[in-house]
Amino acid sequence: MTQPLGMAARTVGHGGARRRGWPWARIACLLVGGVLLADALVLMAMGFFMVGVTVPAALGLVLCFVGARWHGVRDGVHRLRWGRLAWRTGWLLLAAWACSVGVFWAVLVQQVNALGQADKAVTPQAIVVLGSGTPKGQPSPALRARLDTAHALAAAHPQAWVVVSGGVDFGETLSEGQVMGNYLREQGLDPARILQEERSTSTELNLQYSLPLLQAQGLGLDSAVAVVTSEFHTLRAQRIAQKIGYTRALAVAAPTPLYIRYNAWLREYFAMASSWLLREL
Repeated sequence: MTQPLGMAARTVGHGGARRRGWPWARIACLLVGGVLLADALVLMAMGFFMVGVTVPAALGLVLCFVGARWHGVRDGVHRLRWGRLAWRTGWLLLAAWACSVGVFWAVLVQQVNALGQADKAVTPQAIVVLGSGTPKGQPSPALRARLDTAHALAAAHPQAWVVVSGGVDFGETLSEGQVMGNYLREQGLDPARILQEERSTSTELNLQYSLPLLQAQGLGLDSAVAVVTSEFHTLRAQRIAQKIGYTRALAVAAPTPLYIRYNAWLREYFAMASSWLLREL
C-alpha cells in the first residue's frame, strides 16, 4: 500500500530532525572535551607537559572531534563488523576509566585527611623533603609548597634535621637539593640543620640516598621521619618508604596549587597504576 505523501514527508522530516539533532551524548562530548582541551592548552602555555596534562589534551581533542562529527563517526563505526558493539563498549570503558579515576581521587582525599590527623601526634627526628622540579634554578610551585610545609614543621620541631632531596633536572645546572637548601636558608632556617642529598632521580632514590645522611646524624630506618611531599603523592611515598624499610616514616601532605592540582592528581593515577603493574609497591 502506498504511503500518503503527507505522512511520508512527516516521516522524512522527523528522521531528518533526529539525524540533525544534538543528542545529550554529543553535547557532553563537546562540553567535556572543550574543558579538557582548554585546561591542557593553558597549562602547556605555562610550560607544563606532564602526563596529567597531555592525556587530558589528547582526550579533549578526541571528544571534541567526535562531538563535532558525531553522526559521521558513529555511522562509520557502525558500518564495521561488530561496530555497534565496539561503539558501546568503547563508551562503557571510558566511563569505567573515569569512575576509577574518581575512586582513586576519593582514596587520596581519605589518605590526606588521615595523615593530617596522624602527623599532629608525631614528633619527627628528621624531615625529608622530596624534590619536585626546579625550573631555571627556582622551586616549582608544587616544590615551594612542600618547602613551606617543611619549614613550618621544622619550626614546630626545632630538634629535627631537615633533608632536602633531589638530583639535577634535565636542562638544569643546579641540583634540586641545592635549590631547596637555598630556599630554606633564605626563609631563615638554620643552615646547620639542613642536609642536602643531590643525586636522586626518583622517590625511591630520594629516600634511599637520604638514609646515609640520616645515619651520619645517628638516625636510621627506625627513627621517626616526616616525609614531606605533595598531597597527591603521599599514598605512593608512604608505601615506598615502607618498602625501603622505614618503620616510623609518615608522609606529610603539602597543598598543590589549585590550577594544577587535578592534573597532578591524574598524573599520580597513572604513576600508581604503573607502580602496581610493575609490582614496585
